[in-house]
Amino acid sequence: MSNRLGLAVVGTGMAATPHARALNDLRDLIDVRGVYSRTENSRAAFAAEHGFVAAPSIDALADDPDVNAVLIITPPNQRHALVTRFAEAGKHILMEKPVERTTQAAKELVRICDTHGVQLGIVFQHRFRKVSQTLNSLVASGALGDIGVVRVSVPWWRDQAYYDEPGRGTYARDGGGVLISQAIHTLDLMLAIAGPVEEVQAVSVTTPFHRMESEDFVAAGLRFQTGAAGALMATTASFPGDADSITIDGTLASAHLQAGVLTVRHRDGKTDTYGETSGTGGGADPMAFPHDWHQSLIRSFASAVMAGRPFEVSGRDVLKVHCLIDALVTSSREKRAISIAPTSPPE
Repeated sequence: MSNRLGLAVVGTGMAATPHARALNDLRDLIDVRGVYSRTENSRAAFAAEHGFVAAPSIDALADDPDVNAVLIITPPNQRHALVTRFAEAGKHILMEKPVERTTQAAKELVRICDTHGVQLGIVFQHRFRKVSQTLNSLVASGALGDIGVVRVSVPWWRDQAYYDEPGRGTYARDGGGVLISQAIHTLDLMLAIAGPVEEVQAVSVTTPFHRMESEDFVAAGLRFQTGAAGALMATTASFPGDADSITIDGTLASAHLQAGVLTVRHRDGKTDTYGETSGTGGGADPMAFPHDWHQSLIRSFASAVMAGRPFEVSGRDVLKVHCLIDALVTSSREKRAISIAPTSPPE
């Protein structure tokens, strides 16, 4: 492998823009060998806008010996064939969340990549915000003391036009609604910082604000393996939308992470503040956030592949958030508490 990672990009929709900006900032590390989408006009326009080369086909990218990895930014229902093709070609894979529409399908993609000896990384860029890493360090070091309560809020807004896009908010294309499409980022970060959840009790509904197949509001109580209690509220029906947040209450201090700012209030009266306010995409514009989180994640993935070490946000690791979402949906449907078993490896 040369001193730059050869990368292919598949998918040029709305979510591809921050990736493209990040890749252009990483030209010293990454060589974008080509971009592909099924619509030729979209492919050509995206390539021209960002200074990339439009690829004629998936096979052209998979068969290119100078492509070491592929970034897949398609809807979840298009993932299986793409992952299979690129894994068989020996290409490492970085893929937008979620892994797939169901946990079982997600496990299958992890298995395929394991079988062919390639890495499967997932884009959970919130883990790469500096304030997220600061909060993780504070919890891990015991600076907040013993954790008693974890509170998660995702009070977002999407208008009906967002859900009028064909397939948006359906189980066939997206795998669900607010949990798997929006709140999954905050839930993944919560698990990475506070540890696994072992039991949930939830209510999920579709509010009168939206005409859609899946849920746009979820409220739940959580019990963590550590014994900490938790509360979750996630919605895309909270006009005009606000930033998602995680609050962790410990015996020594409470920490509140929201919109790029981490505020830590110590029991002795001292307050520490880290970071600066940034957009999160919680309002009518889903892309109203900076691309530096994507840049940090992609840099970490490229460095891991080139060094031959595991990428920290692996497909196997994020099966945990898929299992949590399954439990929340099942709890609401069956109107009872649901226990979550430790994530089992793909069969």
